[in-house]
Amino acid sequence: MVTMKRILGATVCGLTLLASAVQAEQRELRVYNWADYILPAVPKDFAAKSGIKVTWDIFDTNEALEAKLLTGNSGYDVVVPSNVFLAKQIEAGVFQPLDRSKLANWNHLDPKLMKLIEANDPGNKFAVPYMYGTILIGFNPDKVKAALGANAPVDSWDLIFKEENISKLKQCGVALLDSPSEILPLALQHLGLDPNSKNPADYAKAEALLMKIRPYITYFHSSKYMADIANGDICVAVGYSGSFSQAANRAKEAKNGVVVDMRLPKEGAPIWFDMLAIPKGAKNPEDAYTFINYLLQPQVIAPVSDFVGYPNPNKDSMALINKEITDNPNLTPTPEALKTLYVVQPLPQKLERVRTRVWTSIKSDK
Repeated sequence: MVTMKRILGATVCGLTLLASAVQAEQRELRVYNWADYILPAVPKDFAAKSGIKVTWDIFDTNEALEAKLLTGNSGYDVVVPSNVFLAKQIEAGVFQPLDRSKLANWNHLDPKLMKLIEANDPGNKFAVPYMYGTILIGFNPDKVKAALGANAPVDSWDLIFKEENISKLKQCGVALLDSPSEILPLALQHLGLDPNSKNPADYAKAEALLMKIRPYITYFHSSKYMADIANGDICVAVGYSGSFSQAANRAKEAKNGVVVDMRLPKEGAPIWFDMLAIPKGAKNPEDAYTFINYLLQPQVIAPVSDFVGYPNPNKDSMALINKEITDNPNLTPTPEALKTLYVVQPLPQKLERVRTRVWTSIKSDK
């Protein structure tokens, strides 16, 4: 009998250990992030240190992420919306409010930048900033000079929005972000209007401006321009600041003779933040907190900035980041440039429909 009890006890113990092992193996964090937006070693190192498997999926537009989130069951534990879309998604109730007690490394975040983010996330209640940047102009200096001469206005939105300039660039290729929430505010700004205008008539004016230059735009896309400008297939793009840093590095590595430069236009531009948030339907919120807190360590996030080419809002990481990023005013805006930058606000639903119609009309016209 004693022997039988020992056997049964050992069997139960063995089953318990097996169940625990299976449960440990099943710990999986699912992350949905932008393409080319993490140092590959980071999720691997996190998995090795935490025992949490990381499944990393990618998207290339905020609209694609939003469509998945609004279903109410995205299947992800951590997602990375941009600040404007974050605001709309907070209103729709798709995120869990943050428990700061689980984010011990929160104190590394820059209070000045966190204040800007409050325009879209009041009180910083729902999300943690990951990277930030601006919308600016990336260009091939040789091809632009050949098309427009040595005095080409590469530091001004005139390069894009003035027909006499963009018409001459058509021969070498011009790409714009496929993002109405970022391109239409630029058009409004160029017209001297409020980038966050709530007047439908202003969007008609922005549409007219973009229709005027539409024949000279090669395509709209949110990631393709990075490879194309690095390969010399296009000469100008309006895109995300760090994208051009990555493109410049790709061209150097390829030794293809292509030079990629960038400028933050003097008139100003949108400043954006990509945010880490936990969907309400997340299956592993505790592991999500563990991962976000891991990323908030200066020594972890600094090499990510180096890899993706963007500064991040972790003030204590800045000294660890490559000087080519921190000392480049086109990537890390100066205090003077910050005064010209603005945070894009979400539009009321009625105006959002107007903007969507305008964008569809612009893209479909050729």
